[in-house]
Amino acid sequence: MVRAGGESDKPDLLYSTELFALDAIAVLDALGVERADVYGTSMGGRVTQQLAARHPERVRALVLGCTSPGGPHAVERTDEVRRSLVQTRPGAARRALMELMYTPAWPAANPGPYRTLGDPGMPAHAQRRHLAASNQHDAWQLLPGIGAPTLVPHGTDDLLNPAANAALLAERVPGARLHLIPGARHAYFEEFRAVASPLVLDFLTTVPQR
Repeated sequence: MVRAGGESDKPDLLYSTELFALDAIAVLDALGVERADVYGTSMGGRVTQQLAARHPERVRALVLGCTSPGGPHAVERTDEVRRSLVQTRPGAARRALMELMYTPAWPAANPGPYRTLGDPGMPAHAQRRHLAASNQHDAWQLLPGIGAPTLVPHGTDDLLNPAANAALLAERVPGARLHLIPGARHAYFEEFRAVASPLVLDFLTTVPQR
């Protein structure tokens, strides 16, 4: 969870993934946690790139799920996907987001609630600030400095954040391990939990203690 999500403060000021990483450090400090295993997906994955690169002493192991390095090196979603997310017909944008998150079989068998569709309590100014922070994220120059063991899981059928970004991250972060989940879309960690969760747990439990 990041600033403006859930019960956290919702200030109307400039947000950035670097700022969100500092928020994460503040939480670790408040909990008395010196080092943590960090798992971030999508926007959270962008934040954890900043966290691991700028505060390496706080990260033991890193998982970057369905995310992107941002900036000019990233593979952007298509214009068709962008247009689908800004439709004005009632419910159209939400249905488009559902299709990007899940295969058709998942919502048919799981009626919700779907927590991956955003925080309904987040005010409009915070949504705009989050979008700007995501769009301005560029960790390309920072990624080679990440020293934590890193796993990069991603769904092969992810159109919201194209799977080609996973390969970029895995190539850019020293020693990172790439794992593509066949048929999975953006919410691979939920719909394909039977594959994704054991994968991540196995990775974290085999990282040597340092």
